[in-house]
Amino acid sequence: MEFGEILSAEAEGAILAHTVRHGGAVFKKGRTLSAADIAKFTAAGVARVFAARLGPDDIPEDEAAAAIAAVAGGTGTNAKAPFTGRANLHAACHGIALIDTARINALNRIHESLTLATVAHHAVVEERQMTATVKVIPFAVPREALARALEIIGGEPLIRVEGFRHRDVGLVITGLPQTKPALLAKSEESMRQRVAALDGVIEDVLLCEHSIDGVRKAVSELRARHRHPILVFGASAIVDRGDVVPAGVIAAGGEIVHLGMPVDPGNLMLFARLEGVPVLGVPSCARSPKLNGFDWVLERVMAGLHVSAEDIMDMGAGGLLAEIPTRPSPRDRSLEIQHAPRVVALILAAGQSKRMGYNKLLADVAGKRMIRRTVEAVLGAVDKVIVVTGNDAGAITGALEGLAVESVHNADYATGLASSLKRGLSALPKETDAVLVALGDMPLVSAYDIGKLLAAFNPADHRSICVPVFNGARGNP
Repeated sequence: MEFGEILSAEAEGAILAHTVRHGGAVFKKGRTLSAADIAKFTAAGVARVFAARLGPDDIPEDEAAAAIAAVAGGTGTNAKAPFTGRANLHAACHGIALIDTARINALNRIHESLTLATVAHHAVVEERQMTATVKVIPFAVPREALARALEIIGGEPLIRVEGFRHRDVGLVITGLPQTKPALLAKSEESMRQRVAALDGVIEDVLLCEHSIDGVRKAVSELRARHRHPILVFGASAIVDRGDVVPAGVIAAGGEIVHLGMPVDPGNLMLFARLEGVPVLGVPSCARSPKLNGFDWVLERVMAGLHVSAEDIMDMGAGGLLAEIPTRPSPRDRSLEIQHAPRVVALILAAGQSKRMGYNKLLADVAGKRMIRRTVEAVLGAVDKVIVVTGNDAGAITGALEGLAVESVHNADYATGLASSLKRGLSALPKETDAVLVALGDMPLVSAYDIGKLLAAFNPADHRSICVPVFNGARGNP
């Protein structure tokens, strides 16, 4: 790729590197300059511009980003359309992100033009949350660099999300004669909130005396009820494998996998198994909603991931949680999380087609009604489609039979398009983040075109109103 300041007269086919204002108009960074653009530069007295010229061994930024995003994400992820050299991966479910750190490091060391950033390995992610972003730094990636990146990925994705499985959890709370009922209630409420945040529910709570036999009977009972996992909140901290809680689990026929962990708070956690069911000895710090090491293990268990003693012992790097005040509690994970926007399309299909003499939305276009062809393209790009009907409402809804769309009727359609827009906006679901407004008579606009427009929408990057452009001419925002 050649990059630098060049004469405007010689810039046809080059990619504009910086936004240029000329004669009251604006050409944005990333625009491929046409002969008509050059003529406008000449008329406005713009003699030189910074631009890039791609060579035969350069892969354009969007093409390269899309190629990586398409194969980097595995189960539980969705790749979004690229825009300005960026393609994002979002979680398809609520769960734990599993990141192949070694291969991602190898990919990022190939060439400075190609980067891949992800959330942390074993991070809890929400559905629709961004889990990774592919970003091409310049306007292209060398063909060889892209080939090496794709070779590293091969057939094994770098990022996947293991969804939390709804689990019926059992909880044992032990008590001493001096244990106050309020403390028992606080322990139970803390566990209920943590389990609910991971899509599970505590089905049974057994209170017992703080003794080996008391723990043995309680965990055996919960195992017989098929509770998974089993949590044991002891009246006192577990300080040895011979202590009450681990000894009670062993007496029930279980095995101790690991006692303690290199995470603070949460050091005094116990991980055991009883006939294959995980049993977690809860540290006293878990009465607080603040994140602790127990949460890290519970998250993996609730996602169905195998937990070994080595896994727990490897949690020390980054495990000093007490010194990181910004870490959220398990029930506050939604703070400052970037999600894929929930986009609802409003398709305005209420018009009278007075100039046509008949309803053009019912016209045949390559074997399909025009309105159906338009709606099918939009359906492939958004989360929900609302069709606003008016004139010939029955025929319009009939033409859309079998499609997953919602119809709302505009009784005032004869007053014009504004009334249809108002009717459609009033029907938007509460959780809508963005609205795509389309006309029913746009059968040649493809799902790809719409996807590119939606890929530009990113309020975090100050792109909250998006405008389609064709041959330099702006369309409607």
